[in-house]
Amino acid sequence: MTTTPSDAVAGDDVRAAAERLQQAAASGVPCAPVRDLIGSDDVAAAYAVQSLIIADRLASGARVVGRKIGLTSPAVQQWLGVDTPDFGVLVDDMEYAEHDTVPMGRLLQPRAEAEIAFVLSADLTEGPFTAQSVRGAVDHARAAIEIVDSRITDWDIRLGDTVADNASSGLYVLGAERRTLDDFEPVDVEMVMTCDGEEVSTGTGAACLGDPLNALAWLAAAALDYGEPLRAGQVILSGALGPVHPLSPGAVVRADITGLGSVTATFSKEQ
Repeated sequence: MTTTPSDAVAGDDVRAAAERLQQAAASGVPCAPVRDLIGSDDVAAAYAVQSLIIADRLASGARVVGRKIGLTSPAVQQWLGVDTPDFGVLVDDMEYAEHDTVPMGRLLQPRAEAEIAFVLSADLTEGPFTAQSVRGAVDHARAAIEIVDSRITDWDIRLGDTVADNASSGLYVLGAERRTLDDFEPVDVEMVMTCDGEEVSTGTGAACLGDPLNALAWLAAAALDYGEPLRAGQVILSGALGPVHPLSPGAVVRADITGLGSVTATFSKEQ
């Protein structure tokens, strides 16, 4: 992923921000925001931090398997004072199966959100991209629970902080059922998410940037701009369909999405 931070942000500051976030992840102790190093809204600098963190993970043997889209809801955008989504990178050790127990020890301040995951059948290397133009690149869709997380204390984040922190990515779980876009319309889905049997979030496809395919089109353009286009076989977490819910050890979270079935994530009892 290629980025060009503003001249005001030195390479040493970008590296220092990456090291602060990496230390928080390694120690399990959240850190101070990194906006004191890279600014609150220097998006290029923030993606440069993200790129360093991902490069270090790849050097340690991880493999890129997709992307996640964040900041797709008007409420979250208003909270951060932005009018655009952001994205993070998914690597292979971030996925857990439904029959797995998700270890809370890998997480600092986790929250769950229900999403549609698109699995691509073709590269997206030539724009312009629209909801209609990216449809043909989707092999199938699956229900997903994304476990968002922040390495920054108390989720005290601005745009630069969350982008640098890999768009506040954590882990994710995909449902077993696979549906093509001939079988359902992403914009029309309805979602109900429960935690330990209690309803904690509801929403629709329209809550995700008006249509989850709009989110995919936005990501395709952004990824191309940053030098790493979306590729066939990648998993794309398209953005939350409703409000997030904080998680405690031992939680069992289930999301039911019309047209896509359900997905369940079970968390370990140990912190």
